[in-house]
Amino acid sequence: MGQGLDQAELHPLDGRLTRSAHQASPCYIPGMAASSLTSPPRGTDAQLDRLRDILGDMGSAIVCFSGGVDSAFVLAVAHEVLGERAIGLTAVSPSLAPEEKDLAIEVARQIGARHELVVSHELDLESYAANNPDRCFHCKSELYRLCAEKQAEWSVARVVNGTNQDDLGDYRPGLDAARERGVRSPLLEAGLHKTDVRRLAAMLGLRVWDRPAAACLSSRLPYGTRVTPERLAQVAALEEDLHRMGLGQVRVRWHGLGGEAADGGAMARIEVGQAELARAFELREAVVSAGKRHGYAYVTLDLQGYRVGSHNEVLRGRRLPVL
Repeated sequence: MGQGLDQAELHPLDGRLTRSAHQASPCYIPGMAASSLTSPPRGTDAQLDRLRDILGDMGSAIVCFSGGVDSAFVLAVAHEVLGERAIGLTAVSPSLAPEEKDLAIEVARQIGARHELVVSHELDLESYAANNPDRCFHCKSELYRLCAEKQAEWSVARVVNGTNQDDLGDYRPGLDAARERGVRSPLLEAGLHKTDVRRLAAMLGLRVWDRPAAACLSSRLPYGTRVTPERLAQVAALEEDLHRMGLGQVRVRWHGLGGEAADGGAMARIEVGQAELARAFELREAVVSAGKRHGYAYVTLDLQGYRVGSHNEVLRGRRLPVL
């Protein structure tokens, strides 16, 4: 957990952040008394000013906040122009790695923004757990359903996400869920690409400005492989160990052995950034040891390395191939 919250844990039923068995606080995570970010004056950057205007015109907003650079940048600018009327909302479930939750808390603190942790239940949905190619649609639908509930509860005008122009180039069924729910994408509206987001996030001083892209843990399981809390935890544990070894861009792809029941155990197919392949091979003994410790029967290194959309390489159009 973040600083000052070492003993806290999320209550599994109602989403409260509990510090002990006898004392509970709401899920609201207060930010710093003031933001530690830089606020460039208007006129410094036209793209930043455009984003400020888009968010400022909303009056108030819930920002779907993962802690990654895109949503962090949106939350930072929203907080600058809207103050307490900008709320970061992080959905917490087994598909969110613990280290990602901790990071979201710390980044919200750096921004100084109000931050809410809300438990989501997408794994209870058969449409999600079945892990068909439209899984992301059902995940985002659950997220936006929660946001709509909180939007009414907190009297907030809009719900926004961190989708940027580059996200339009891959198969992203979650974008359909956003359109159905009327969720706005201010980075898209401002015409910002990933490089623009990173440049402006660095200008503001966001600590995650150069952080590698992340995705929910369920994306590590091949389509058609059922999503379970146990499998997600197995992925998260090995990825955390790999990060501790100094590897930055990491994906542990979970492959069951012996059919859907995975009676033969599981294989970890590890993707790392192209520039980290040599280093990962040097660390192979430690990597294999970590994989075995977390219950993998085989531990392999993908020689193609990490690439955007590799999870979707098996798709033909928007469907799995029929064999």
